[in-house]
Amino acid sequence: MLIAGLVIALAAPVLASTGVPTTTALTAGTLSGCVLPLTVAVTAGGSPVTSGTVNINDEFNGSQVLLATLALGSSGSLSPSVALAAGSHSITAKFTATTGSIYLNSTSSAVTPTVTTECEFTVGISNFSPASTANTLTLTAGQSGSFTITVAPSVDYTSTLTAPMFVTLSCSGLPDGASCSATPENLEILSTTLDSCPSGSPASSCPPTSTMVIQTYAASTVKATPPTKPGNRSNPIAWAFLLPGALGLGGLAFGVRRRAWLSRFLLVALVGLVTLLGTTACNPRYYYLNHGPPINPATPPGSYNVLVTAQASNGVTAVTQTTNIVLVVN
Repeated sequence: MLIAGLVIALAAPVLASTGVPTTTALTAGTLSGCVLPLTVAVTAGGSPVTSGTVNINDEFNGSQVLLATLALGSSGSLSPSVALAAGSHSITAKFTATTGSIYLNSTSSAVTPTVTTECEFTVGISNFSPASTANTLTLTAGQSGSFTITVAPSVDYTSTLTAPMFVTLSCSGLPDGASCSATPENLEILSTTLDSCPSGSPASSCPPTSTMVIQTYAASTVKATPPTKPGNRSNPIAWAFLLPGALGLGGLAFGVRRRAWLSRFLLVALVGLVTLLGTTACNPRYYYLNHGPPINPATPPGSYNVLVTAQASNGVTAVTQTTNIVLVVN
């Protein structure tokens, strides 16, 4: 009995130090440009492991690059998407158990995608206000709306950066009577992790963001009227020239058939009259100054495809990534 108890006492620490084996499975979805969706599942004896962290590692161009560090939740699985540089990759997921856990660490088999699209960064849209679905912003004319733009750099790309890269945001495809603005308009991508990001995580795990606002306009309800001033009243001197001149031209018209030189004179006089009219009531500027601007129309109702563009330059070539939203104006 003493020997048996001693054997059990010695075996227990050995079993505790051995721990429970785990299995980490990594599968890749369909590559979309340079973005690869992944699924990671960690199990022990067929049951999900609900604590610990998973590092997504990439062997690229002979170097090991950390793509993401993620925490396991109650499901024991994760579904991250990673942006990859052009070339061949070997991606693995490594599970690290929580300190004091009974589980053992494990590493998945590698997935080996080949990316043919050059992709320094990707552009994502989220947090629509007013809330919407399927990247659609619905506004009433005169209302403004906003959404968040996330510029996520490729980890493989940022690992080779020697200086910050600046990305400029803009939009196109808006209807007349609508405008857009991004705050900030320029985002900075760094090769190092921001202070606001979790320590030890790659730069791409805490990508820079900007808020873009789209403003529509309602029709004016009050027409602007210019202030009355002496220059707006009729000028008696101008009428002193206009009336006799018009009457004189009328009289000359009767003598055109009798004398040829009157025909030439009449032509010159008509040109002078047209010039004079162009400087008075027939001139658009004259109308604007004396009658004020027209009523501003509302942003036309309808559905519009708005292109959100993020552009960067390395000093030689421009790099552009785009995404679309639908603007519905009621």
